[in-house]
Amino acid sequence: MSDTGREPLRIGILGAARITERSLIAPARAGGHRLVAVAARDRSRAEAFAAAHGVERTLDSYAALLADPEVDVVYNPLANGLHGPWNLAALAAGKHVLTEKPSASNAQEAEEVRKAAAKSGTVFMEAFHYLFHPVTRRLHELLASGELGELRHAEAVVAIPAPEDTDPRWSLPLAGGALMDLGCYSLHALRMLAPWAGGAPRPLSARAGERSGAPGVDEWLDAELEFPGGATGTARCHMAYDRLEMSIRVVGSRGEATAPNFVLPQRDDRVVVRTADGERTEHLGTRSSYTYQLEAFAARVRGGTPLALGTDDAVTTMRLIDACYEAAGLAPRPRTTIGG
Repeated sequence: MSDTGREPLRIGILGAARITERSLIAPARAGGHRLVAVAARDRSRAEAFAAAHGVERTLDSYAALLADPEVDVVYNPLANGLHGPWNLAALAAGKHVLTEKPSASNAQEAEEVRKAAAKSGTVFMEAFHYLFHPVTRRLHELLASGELGELRHAEAVVAIPAPEDTDPRWSLPLAGGALMDLGCYSLHALRMLAPWAGGAPRPLSARAGERSGAPGVDEWLDAELEFPGGATGTARCHMAYDRLEMSIRVVGSRGEATAPNFVLPQRDDRVVVRTADGERTEHLGTRSSYTYQLEAFAARVRGGTPLALGTDDAVTTMRLIDACYEAAGLAPRPRTTIGG
């Protein structure tokens, strides 16, 4: 049984992605959930993954995993372009879905996922894990309390050193690009400020730089946004940066607050607050954001507890991503077709 006293989730994993160890394996163990099955295109890789992480069994294909009656939750950490197709397939199979972001390749596909989730009646969540950590919740509390005054500006930067040239994140057919992989966090974090900004932001302008040798794939993208209440926002992302940076800064009429690493707050749990009274640093805890996320997802699946992240949120995010691509002179990502 899980720590909540409810029946543990019975999780099936699509692929043997490296991120899964920290994003799912450790949180599942902490919560007492079952890792029922894993399937990968290379069975030997899946077998090695299962042996290393205590997954109960290996299956021959993604389709076999979706058909497994013991699996009630599917975790999808595949390449971006494979999120939409396999999310649709998992929902059609009647499974709950926890998908890595973004949920689809473009807004049209995200709409299809929303319809499929409504039809299946199962739980669907896009894995914006940062939202569940006390660091982000504290930023929101500082706005809600009025300590920072009225929101004036927010800026989020998510940047990493370049992956290898063969990495699927550089593949246009697999819906690659900095905005898809990193900038989705920047945009989502700004979207979550809507309650203190008179509503959701809209893009005013954007500019991007294409990856050499990968036409149409953004190596970096900067977007300027505007909120209905007059506040402005800057969302930046870079997938060939000189260092890792995942910061957000919120500026109000009375002060400002910065989280140096809002995406991975377990690495840096600081929130630095500056007002007329001075500067202080708050530490919000290094427990993994992924653990908070899986707890919230399990509470929704097993207990019906409301979730902030659902298909409506996923569609809204993808619409904003598409709009930023178009503003930067790039096309939204094409959808990926899978066989079988």
